[in-house]
Parts: sequence; C-alpha cells; structure tokens
Amino acid sequence: MGIKRRCQLVLGLFMAFTISVNAKEIIRIQPNNEDMTTVVRDAIEGVKDKEIKLVFEKGTYTFLPNYAKEKFSFVTNHGNGLKKIIFLFSDFDHVEIEGNGAEFVFHGQVEPFQFNNCGQVSVKNISIDWDIPFSFQGDITAVNPKENWYEIKPYTKGYSWKLNKGRIYFPNIDGFHFASLGSTLAFDKDTKQVAYGAFDMTLRPNKVERRANGVLRVYDENIKHYPKVGSVFHSKGPHEQNRYAPAFQVTNSKNILFNEVVIHHALGMGFLFERTENIKIINSGIYIKEGSDRAISTIADATHFANCKGDILIENCRFEGMLDDGTNVHGTYVEVAKIINKNTVRVKLMHFEQTGFEFAGKGDEVWFIKAPNPGRGEVNTVSNVKYINDVYTDLTFTNEISSDLKTGDVVENKTWNPVFTMRGCTIRDHRARNIIIKTPLKIIIEDNDLSSMMSSIMLRGETYFWFESGNVEDVVIRNNRFKHVAYGGASEHAVLKVSPRLGKSFDQTMSYDRNILFENNTIETFDNTIIWADRVDGLIIKGNTIKQTNTEKPQFPNAYMFELINCKNVEISKNSYKGTNTHHINADKLTKKTLKVKRNKGIKE
Repeated sequence: MGIKRRCQLVLGLFMAFTISVNAKEIIRIQPNNEDMTTVVRDAIEGVKDKEIKLVFEKGTYTFLPNYAKEKFSFVTNHGNGLKKIIFLFSDFDHVEIEGNGAEFVFHGQVEPFQFNNCGQVSVKNISIDWDIPFSFQGDITAVNPKENWYEIKPYTKGYSWKLNKGRIYFPNIDGFHFASLGSTLAFDKDTKQVAYGAFDMTLRPNKVERRANGVLRVYDENIKHYPKVGSVFHSKGPHEQNRYAPAFQVTNSKNILFNEVVIHHALGMGFLFERTENIKIINSGIYIKEGSDRAISTIADATHFANCKGDILIENCRFEGMLDDGTNVHGTYVEVAKIINKNTVRVKLMHFEQTGFEFAGKGDEVWFIKAPNPGRGEVNTVSNVKYINDVYTDLTFTNEISSDLKTGDVVENKTWNPVFTMRGCTIRDHRARNIIIKTPLKIIIEDNDLSSMMSSIMLRGETYFWFESGNVEDVVIRNNRFKHVAYGGASEHAVLKVSPRLGKSFDQTMSYDRNILFENNTIETFDNTIIWADRVDGLIIKGNTIKQTNTEKPQFPNAYMFELINCKNVEISKNSYKGTNTHHINADKLTKKTLKVKRNKGIKE
C-alpha cells in the first residue's frame, strides 16, 4: 500500500472517531520525502465541518508549487495576481494547526498560508523557510567609482542565479527571474546588520563580466553610493516584482493566535493582516536560520496590520534580518474622486499596492478629512458599498454629506482601528524602522530591545504617497532599551520620529498627532537626534537615560537632541544625558510658548 493511501486510511479512521466526540475534524500528518502539497490540500478540501485541526508530527515537510491551489488574490502592500497557495482556509469557524516543531520548507513562487473569513485561527510551533531564497548576494571585493564598476563574488551554494549575455538572472527558479538586480543594500558581513551609512539603491547594471575566482565585475553608470569592500551586497529584484506574497495572509477574520511560529524566509512580509480583529503573535520570530550565510530573512516587513481592529498584541518575539519594518500598523486614506449625490461619494485607492483593498463595509463609520485641516471631521456611517473596480468604490452614507466636502479630500475608516501593544520583543539588524504605527486608539510599546537602520519608532500618517492613516492620540513608550539607532545612510532619523507627511493641500503647521509619553527608556547610540517631533500637541519626554556612544562617527554632528517643530504642550523633564553633544533642544517659536524643561541632568535648554 502506498504512503499516501496508508496516510489517508489512518486519517479517515481517526477523523471518524473525533467527529463523534467534539465535532472537530482532527487530521494527523506525518512527514515523508515527497512533496506534501497534495496531502495538505486534500485534507483541507475534504473537511465537511467548519472546524479543522491539523496536527503535524515533528519533521521536515517540503511544499512545491506544482499542485498548489491557484487563486487570484488582492494582497495589500504586495503584488496582486494569481497566487499558488499551499494552505488555503476560507470560511472556517475554527482553524487550528499544531506543528510540534515541524519545519516547513517551500520552493519557488508560493504563498504558504492564506486565511479568509475565519472565525478563529491558532497556529503553533512551526518554522517556515525556503530551499532557495529569492536573493542575489555576494561579497564586495573591489570598487572603482571612476570607472563605474564594482566587483562581487556571488554566493553559490544554496542560491540560484546565472550570468547570460552580460546580465544577472536570479532567482532563476522554475522559469522565473527578475528583470534586474533592483532593490539593493549593503550588510556588515560579521554582524549581519545593515552596513553603517548604507543607502537603499535600485540597480540595473549596464554590463556584467566574469573575472577570475568566481568574481563578477558589475558596470553601473547610475550607482551613486558604492558599498565598502568586505561588505555583503544583497539584491531582491525590482520593487514592483519582489513582493509575491507574505508567509501568512489573514483577511476578514478574527481571534488570531500565532504562538512559537518562526519564519526564516518569505517572498514578501512575514505576517500580514487585513480587516482582521483581535490578533496575538507571541513567543515567535522572524530571523535568519542559525548557521546560514544569508543576509536577510523576509523580503519585506516582519508584521503588517492594515485596517484591523480589536486588540493587537506582539509579545516576546524576535524580529531580525527583514528588508522592511519590524511592524507597521495603519489604516488607509482614500481620496474623494467624485461627489455623486448628497449621500454618495466615489473614493479612490491611491497607492498601486493598495489596489483591490476593501476600505469599508456596510455599517462602518468613517471620518471625513477636509483640506486644509488635517484633523478628523464629521462621522458618517456606510449604508451601501458599490465596487467599481480595484481602484474606485462608491460609498453611500446614512446621513447627507457635508456641503463643503470636495474632490481631493480624504476619508478614513473609524471602525477599523486597533488597540496595539508590543512588549518584551527584540527587533534589530534589518532595513528601515523597528516600529511604524498609526492608530488613534491606545498604543503601548514597553520593555523592548530595539536597534534600527532608520528611526526606531516612527509615528507618521500620510496623505502623500502610501496614504496610510492616521494621527495618533494615546501613545505610551516606556522602559525600552534603544541601542545603535539610525545607522543607515540618506536622511536624518531619530530614536522617536513623529513626522506626518501630508499633501500640499493640507496646512503643514496644524497639530496632527497628540498625547505621546516617552518615559523611562534607556538610549545608547552614537548620533545626536533622540526625538524629532513635528506638529504634536501633548508630548512628555520624562525620566529617560541617554548615553552617547563612540561605536560610529555621528552622521549629523550638528543635529539637536530634541528637534521640536510646530508643537504644543511639550515637557522635557527628569532626563539624564552623558556625551559630547552640545546641541540639546531646538524649538521653534510656536513650540516655545508652551514648552516646559525642568530637572534634567546634562541637558540645557
């Protein structure tokens, strides 16, 4: 009897027993040396009830795209399209996956997990990886800016690429390759941190030549910032192509738990949640596998939450090596494209990676934000939604629309905003920010160890590019340990940066974010800027210990420790500073009217 047939027979007997006990189908799966995609697909599609539990015996499971479920998917902040999905769960009341330490290894362009419209989801004790990463990386052996070339010795074992007619093709898997090197970044070979002073670059070399000893000489007349010899150069392909799908995508679901889940690689984000309620990620991680020579883990954010609500908790987690933020929590601004009648407006999704996103549903409350005032205006309730296409939607409201609403104004969903807590986490050695967050409800960030290429924590609503809403109103950042912050190149960053990015139609001086407490944190970093606050009403910076280190040379030696622009009701008290920076507080005229500075050590007004 074949392996699959024996497995199905055992599963059938076991399922019959469990159905009679608790109405939940429990499916036990054992590893073998074959592709497990069909086994998993058959198990899920064969369930007759709305509750399922998959129990995996400890071992290694391989999943190939050949027999994956195909489904067209809108995936926010990724590329929409036909996705090959291994674990597809739709319309279940309860999904439980017990991994028992199982290792899931995926191959090629696949989306590992997608949960749609599920009432309860629990995933425990599994790890996720790819046999071959969607990366091109190597050691920089020489640079010659005068002749517009650099030399790189690409990694070969465990990687897939080829050189053909002067072009690098990667990952060169199952007939797929990127059109160019695309998004590229330098890393420190020893620490696997983003290299000090490194710049994000988009590369499309003019020509590539083979040299001796496995070295390639790459000619690129457009490169502006050459990596240092000895650094690791990593490319992930063009931005429009390099985010196939997250490891876990959860949409229109609720009561989600990820416990002891580790992601070593993904072809996009690690965890992505859209219009989902009540989420816990605990005791989990995203990081490079021990002993691996890879420079990165996931291609994009570790965790991402778009228009979620209820409580979000991230606790006791480790996020490292991602090529974007540790977490991004936000709503979505849509632009008013047309006022159809006194109760109906046509709205437009503004960013190409938001197309197809469900902005609002029937019964949702929304705010209208009318330029030039960036503040939240009147509230109205959606009574009907008419989907036009993946960019435009008509929203009809229970009450008449205000007569001063105009095209170009924006709408924000009031119903779908979460309470957010991050506690006991380590986030480091990755591109971009540790935490970027926008929700008007309670935010608590406490007892974390944070190190960042850019700003460690950024509060930034924007109606300009990403159209991610909105302003914060209740933030507590306390008892965290910030070490080695803002060490990448390009623009100036800070430990905490509050900096809205609003379109030209909005008043750039009016208050936007409110009520932020930055308290009892320990900061050890080499550069000057600790807090950069723009358009904040209510900011308390209290009881923090700041120590300037000499690990790197300051990139902005004339920057101020506290940069305050168009702020109100700012208090800087009981903080201590040790270091050589003499630029302490820079406040404009408006900020000074209500600024309080008292009982600090080593900080002068």
